[in-house]
Amino acid sequence: MISVCVRKRPLIHAECRRGDTDVVTTPGGECVIVHESKEAVDLTQYILQHKFYFDQVFGEESSNEEVYQRTAYPLVQHMLSGGKSTCFAYGQTGAGKTYTMLGLSPGKPGLYALAVRDIFAHLSTTYKYSSLLVYVSFFEIYCGQLYDLLDHRKRLFAREDGQKVVHISRLREVRVDSVSSLLEVISQGTAERTQGMSGVNPLSSRSHALLQIQLRDSNQQITGRMWFVDLAGSERASDAKKSDRQSRKEGAEINQSLLALKECIRSLDREESHTPFRQSKLTLVLKDSFVGDSMTCMIANISPGQSTTEHTLNTLRYGDR
Repeated sequence: MISVCVRKRPLIHAECRRGDTDVVTTPGGECVIVHESKEAVDLTQYILQHKFYFDQVFGEESSNEEVYQRTAYPLVQHMLSGGKSTCFAYGQTGAGKTYTMLGLSPGKPGLYALAVRDIFAHLSTTYKYSSLLVYVSFFEIYCGQLYDLLDHRKRLFAREDGQKVVHISRLREVRVDSVSSLLEVISQGTAERTQGMSGVNPLSSRSHALLQIQLRDSNQQITGRMWFVDLAGSERASDAKKSDRQSRKEGAEINQSLLALKECIRSLDREESHTPFRQSKLTLVLKDSFVGDSMTCMIANISPGQSTTEHTLNTLRYGDR
């Protein structure tokens, strides 16, 4: 089961100072409208309205708690009952992906912390689950290569075994026993991710970050798994301030993996005989999350400003497809 949601962030002070106007409206719980300014041949101005419909649409007034309850909470419940869950955050740099996933502070948590809060609350209140252990791993995919964010960016390798199950060899897994210990692991990994980028604005994530939370019994058998995937900024390489060879390579790699992800979801939706998981490292690693007893939610994050209209439309079209 796959659901697609959209979250619009409010205009920030810098955009208001620039005179940027809000061109995105969210009239209902499932509709989002982009009001695009256009110029006719005779130079008269007109507004073109683009309407999109999704499973859920969150306006700028929605809190992380509300977004969590309606997107990731059902995924957490599915994981606790033994299933596989995946939550994606998608959108251009600055659209609010990291705010949605990480939050601002312990007092304003993101989806990571809210999910783990519920996982530990569930484990502590149910006798049946008292013997389960929580393990976390955190790695990034940068230019088609895997790097362990919990082990000094050590290079990792994804390989399929004889049963077509994908394993990531040498991936470090850390056992956590509380929300605070897991957030500590995440902040350690996030710092590694930022430092690992050379010549690129560190605020612009040019890698996909994958956080995996596993439940295991006393025999180390996996009894539930959840992925949080913070996808790389979806802007084109030509939009980068430094459009050098490395930036173009990064952009091409990001676009190729996002296209592969879209193709895999489309193929599964149509129940086609072949799903192209091998088209990118991202889809190969997440193959297990799309087959069998799995639930997936993609949260497309959009900026409301007129200056980012093209990016917003691209994000919404991608989510729509």
